[in-house]
Amino acid sequence: MRTGWNSIVLIFILLLLDLYVFMAIRAIFKSSAKSVRNIAFGAYWTISALVIITIALLPYLNWQDWPANTRSYILTVLFGIVFAKVLAAVFMLLDDLRRGIQWIVSYFTKRSERATSLPGGISRSRFFSQAALLLGGGMFATLIYGLSNKYNYRVHKLKLSFKNLPPAFKGLRIVQISDIHSGSLTDKEAVIKGVEMINAQKGDIILFTGDLVNDRASEMDSLMEVFSQVKAPMGVYSTLGNHDYGDYYAWPDKDANGYSVLRTQNLERLKQVHGELGWRLLMNEHVTLERGGQEIALLGIENWSAMSRFPKYGDMKKAYAGASHLPFKILMSHDPTHWDAQVRTEYPDIDLMLAGHTHGMQFGVEIPGFKWSPARFIYKEWAGLYTEGNQRLYVNRGFGFLGYPGRVGILPEITVIELA
Repeated sequence: MRTGWNSIVLIFILLLLDLYVFMAIRAIFKSSAKSVRNIAFGAYWTISALVIITIALLPYLNWQDWPANTRSYILTVLFGIVFAKVLAAVFMLLDDLRRGIQWIVSYFTKRSERATSLPGGISRSRFFSQAALLLGGGMFATLIYGLSNKYNYRVHKLKLSFKNLPPAFKGLRIVQISDIHSGSLTDKEAVIKGVEMINAQKGDIILFTGDLVNDRASEMDSLMEVFSQVKAPMGVYSTLGNHDYGDYYAWPDKDANGYSVLRTQNLERLKQVHGELGWRLLMNEHVTLERGGQEIALLGIENWSAMSRFPKYGDMKKAYAGASHLPFKILMSHDPTHWDAQVRTEYPDIDLMLAGHTHGMQFGVEIPGFKWSPARFIYKEWAGLYTEGNQRLYVNRGFGFLGYPGRVGILPEITVIELA
């Protein structure tokens, strides 16, 4: 019953939104020919009705069992249309507030309210209506364009210098990948090209920082032969991300306490997948890397987040034990909030932490000298390199995608870090 009422309230809000935005449509086509108005109005209400009907029926269509790609595209179109209308409505609301204030001032000053026009003879209200629709339509077009970027891999290269790095490790090439989200990857040929790009970087070691799947280990079945080609002379090491535990999947045997045998079996199978790929999964542990007779530590922990909605399976104390004597330490930890919350404060000798998780929100602007994404309102460190004292954090933008099947501005990443 509660779900039914929620749906009714949502549909009512969407109808109000449609009516409000329609006022801008009507104002723009007011002076157009009747046939043009009919086409414009008919198209608007047909699309609006389809959106509302689809949203109303989703709870009854078992849409969570649809193929991930189909589900993602449908949700993207629905979200894009609604979000575009919200943006347009915000712009229109600003104009309505302007006109309201203008009316109040004219009422109390006994001055008549006169229509205002901009250069070219267009009324100010008509200009705001057009700008609102242009803004909303532009956002929708941007989201649709981003669908073509989901396999548009980019290589980010950087050189990092550390005073305490043993000489034998100077020039070590680390290739980092993160957030593969195999359940979202449907273009196998595109993924193969991405893996070829990874190997083309000729990394001495490859480090994967979590979220191999969206929920289930079976998502990797069709991609095992692809990702098993990821190889490096010093090996491929990996950790788990928040999605790897299956916490967001509706396991049919989940009991009242949240326990599921199928979930536990899924996690064990996923651990086996890492091994079958030839990757060494680090579960709250460290390994000693040897090169030229010298040694450094590589630590890998399970997911650990400072945010309450994400799990804290990681155990730094356990992973760090026995590594204190090694002169240089690299940590793989999926969630970048771990850096400020625990790593910097309790483990100041962790020289380099590698993370992922944020995907850079898969949306933003990134040009030389400037980067911005809504992710910055959630994560202090959300993409690229961050430095505090002698410690460095690098947040990979992700190899795959989740939810929105695209990328706008923040493209999928392969990171190459050369130690110096």
